[in-house]
Amino acid sequence: MKNIKKTYIIATAMLATAVTVAIGSNATGIARSTGSMLTTLSDSDSITTDFGKFADTFSNDSDKADFSAEPGLTEPTKGSIVDEVIWVVGDEAILRSDVEAMRLQGSMEGHDFGDNADCTIPEQIAVQKLFLHQAALDSIEVTESEITQGVDQQINYWIQAAGSKERLEQYRRQSITQMRQQLHDDYKNSQLVQKMRQKLVEGITVSPAEVREYFRNMPEDSLPKIPTTVEVEILTQTPKPTTEEVNRIKDELRGFTDRINKGEISFATLASLYSEDPGSARQGGELGYTGRGMLDPAFAAVAFNLTDPKKVSKIVESEFGYHIIQLIDRRGDRINCRHILLKPRIEESAIEKAEARLDSIGDDIRKGTFTFEQGASVLSDDKDTRNNNGLMANSNQSERTSRFHMQDLPSEVAKVVDTLKVGEVSKAFQMVNERGKTVCLICKLKSRVEEHRATITEDFQEMKDIVLAKRRDEKIHNWVEQKIKDTYIRMLPEYKNCKFEYDGWVKD
Repeated sequence: MKNIKKTYIIATAMLATAVTVAIGSNATGIARSTGSMLTTLSDSDSITTDFGKFADTFSNDSDKADFSAEPGLTEPTKGSIVDEVIWVVGDEAILRSDVEAMRLQGSMEGHDFGDNADCTIPEQIAVQKLFLHQAALDSIEVTESEITQGVDQQINYWIQAAGSKERLEQYRRQSITQMRQQLHDDYKNSQLVQKMRQKLVEGITVSPAEVREYFRNMPEDSLPKIPTTVEVEILTQTPKPTTEEVNRIKDELRGFTDRINKGEISFATLASLYSEDPGSARQGGELGYTGRGMLDPAFAAVAFNLTDPKKVSKIVESEFGYHIIQLIDRRGDRINCRHILLKPRIEESAIEKAEARLDSIGDDIRKGTFTFEQGASVLSDDKDTRNNNGLMANSNQSERTSRFHMQDLPSEVAKVVDTLKVGEVSKAFQMVNERGKTVCLICKLKSRVEEHRATITEDFQEMKDIVLAKRRDEKIHNWVEQKIKDTYIRMLPEYKNCKFEYDGWVKD
């Protein structure tokens, strides 16, 4: 017996006997939200499925399953809400409630499944199950820290869309904690699917000759439009916290260490209460099994030298702030540890001082005292761009490039760049970088290419990306159709006339 979101499914081995699927009157969450989409039992009705004769026996005429064989379960009574197995993929069932749950979530997120949603949604769920099956065979993993971070991002997005946490809870009829629990497996599965897709296409490449051949005979008005692209140089100054503020942070961390060593409180509890790393704080500071290369170098140097899970590390300064660390476990070249992160507060006077210095530097550049590139290579705090004369690199593309579409730039930078002419240097402004730190900067618009039809000489990388994406899509499509051929598939008759994206779902 499996319990899926309080939906009780009774099935025997090898899918050979009848199944009755019912959601009891105590069902919560998605089942309540979509209750109007489900069927209601009368005294004599029951939806049963004989998997041994799947194509012929999806009806209400089959014998009822024996509920008495399962302790704690009773036969559905009048007015109970009934769910239904609509597809079987391998040994995995797809329920009608699974389809309605995806429809509901898509509606919340503004996703349009089109006019064919009743066919599109179950097919998407079935394809996901094919990827998950292969991911399990290939031992692909997703860490708890990845799951926690992704779930938090999703919930924060929902809160912003709803307007407040309270309105979100009211709309979904769930607490934030319940949402996290429900999203955990969904997000894990989505990441497993993504990693499996990436593995399938990781070896695909295209040559310049293939790119030229693909676009050779394409009419000019069919060539892709390339959005406006820009190249941007930056020169940054990071406002520093006062010595008193750094000492306050260190004293607080030392106090945590003292309380842990005295047994007054656990490391995990303190991390949940005080850590300023939201992704791990809700997990008691736990990061999950992580390799050295995935961690800040200063953090990793200390964490990988820990040997006693009962001890707390010395205070570590990283790019993110100040930490204390506790080892949980070690597996080969990966460790699982907890940490508490505290970030020093930056005073407004320090920000004003950094901006004044940058404006002074900008004035010298405009006067010709030195070039922006010379200033960035010597005066900038940003190590990622300093060695490249301040030129920003776009890692969102398949290959690193200095060109950005406006939407790919940090929003604060994009707003300023949009006001500049080529060669112009901005006034100082501030932003929060990817490490969560406040930085002040000036920027220069090095180049701008307005929206245009793609040409092989000017836009080779974008055109290559288009061909590469097509080759990857073809690989995925062919893999899915081959996987369908090799997998046991059955569905309710109502789905057999659907127009599916992939061939082979309907089998005689």
